[in-house]
Amino acid sequence: MTKNDTVWQGEGLTQTYLEGVRGAIPLANEQIDIMLRLIRASQTEVDWVLDLGCGDGILGTAVLDQHPQANGVFIDFSEPMLTAAKQRLGNNPNAQTILQDYGERGWENQLLKIKDLANETNNLQSPISNLFDVIVSGYSIHHQPDDRKKEVYTELFNLLKPGGIFINIEHVSSADPWLERRFQELFVDKIHQLQQQNDANKTWEDVDREFYSRPDKDANILAPVENQCNWMRDIGYEKVDIYLKIFELAVFGGIKPTN
Repeated sequence: MTKNDTVWQGEGLTQTYLEGVRGAIPLANEQIDIMLRLIRASQTEVDWVLDLGCGDGILGTAVLDQHPQANGVFIDFSEPMLTAAKQRLGNNPNAQTILQDYGERGWENQLLKIKDLANETNNLQSPISNLFDVIVSGYSIHHQPDDRKKEVYTELFNLLKPGGIFINIEHVSSADPWLERRFQELFVDKIHQLQQQNDANKTWEDVDREFYSRPDKDANILAPVENQCNWMRDIGYEKVDIYLKIFELAVFGGIKPTN
């Protein structure tokens, strides 16, 4: 946890995001479609899925919908977000949630609380590794400092089974302030459209001011997506690429080699 991202542990910001912002994310459906296509293409069988910083669990649930035989683990440090994830998951017996801050080193040890995963670690040997066929994360890792981002990518690499895939749908930095403003205009357009559909009376200018001064803004530690892909290549991921990008929103990831 960084000193600024604690805002996400509050009920108010969680509901504001889920009800008034998440539905306005540009190309949100296309992002999930690309994620699912990559998973289908890379995995002949999916047994275990990890949704890291899961929020309301939209990404992990999409994977489980495509692979109903799979087991899903949903991790977040925000109780309100995990509550929303549990509501989305319903009574799925294959899904488990964990309240944990993966910004803290050693967070993976919480996975040992899950009986079936613990059994796969050969009598709880440490460090745990080679557990997941699929790891996804959405708009979460950018809250970590860059050094911690690199560590998290390494931790996820170790958690993947050989041939497993990691997909990150993420907020990344713009190349310069002019492009940052173009991204903000696009996002404000989408939020304003969503609010009009919900009969809100805010003007575009109102939404723009709120977006610029939003309470979670200081929790963002954005990094260029090209740099993050290079970190992943250095760690050992293969097939690393930027699979989809629109201004500051990117889908990228890679696959753990089979040998």
